[in-house]
Amino acid sequence: MSQSLSQVYVHITFSTKNREPLMDDDIQPRLFEYLGGICNKLECQSLQVGGHDDHVHILCQLAKKITQIKLMEEVKKSSSKWIKTIDEKYRNFYWQNGYGIFSVNPSETNVVINYIRNQKEHHQKISFQDEFRAFLKKYQVEYDERYVWD
Repeated sequence: MSQSLSQVYVHITFSTKNREPLMDDDIQPRLFEYLGGICNKLECQSLQVGGHDDHVHILCQLAKKITQIKLMEEVKKSSSKWIKTIDEKYRNFYWQNGYGIFSVNPSETNVVINYIRNQKEHHQKISFQDEFRAFLKKYQVEYDERYVWD
């Protein structure tokens, strides 16, 4: 085949360092827009970005010319630098070292979009840690609890 074709959707989630609730209502809309813009700049079309006080979710289409680790490095580094310039209260803002990135069936992107849109309601019932553990279980990812939370 002379043409390279790809359609890989990924659901990304990561938290603030130590799951500090630093993403208040003042910054969330702007931060989510900024995160989506980083993805788009890297040709990873952003479909939905959202989250809660201590973590984010991103649904995007992974470009065929970027690795997962490069995407995550750029998203986290750029957004962390940016948020610190917004207001003095964000000067100690950091993301956790790790992240979760999970494949999404193209026919289920609407399910993930709705899931991300409803984060505030969702997290009235469940913590980020329990949510993340559920993802790990769903995707059958083996992990050591000692190294998941930094």
